[in-house]
Amino acid sequence: MEIHIDNKIAEIQLVSKEGNNVILSINGKEFVVDVVMAENGACSILHDGQSYNAQLIRRENGKNYKVNTYSSSFNVDIVDTQAKYLQMKKKTAEMPEDKVSSPMPGKVISIPVTEGQKVKAGDVLIVIEAMKMQNNYKASSDGEIKKILVKEGDTINGDQILITLDLNKD
Repeated sequence: MEIHIDNKIAEIQLVSKEGNNVILSINGKEFVVDVVMAENGACSILHDGQSYNAQLIRRENGKNYKVNTYSSSFNVDIVDTQAKYLQMKKKTAEMPEDKVSSPMPGKVISIPVTEGQKVKAGDVLIVIEAMKMQNNYKASSDGEIKKILVKEGDTINGDQILITLDLNKD
């Protein structure tokens, strides 16, 4: 999942959890921490022999927090794959895009178009499987397939450009 801490962005994965011992991957680097959560949102974190305390205050929708430490406060937004997908769909609905990308990693299942093919808004351009679900990515407006940058069976990264289009300029 993606975490926004004030103006910084970090990609965080839970590698494993056993009791209070947690292994996290933060931007590809693994950290082993001991985390104890209290009911009031306070937590104690032990990492490399250092102790840290933080207070987590949940905001309105449960994916936004204010995190207070002894000396600082941070606004933290959790952007999970569902939220990324919804942001992408909203962005696509608001303005035509000349690039098709998936907000999450996955596997290319099908590419029912070819380079040079004319497409209409709503045509399926590529089918991606992510989190055991197939997602159809559609043209946001009329145009022509400029370049297909992946092939069926490829494993893709989140936000990787998959197809570029020449949009009709009406």
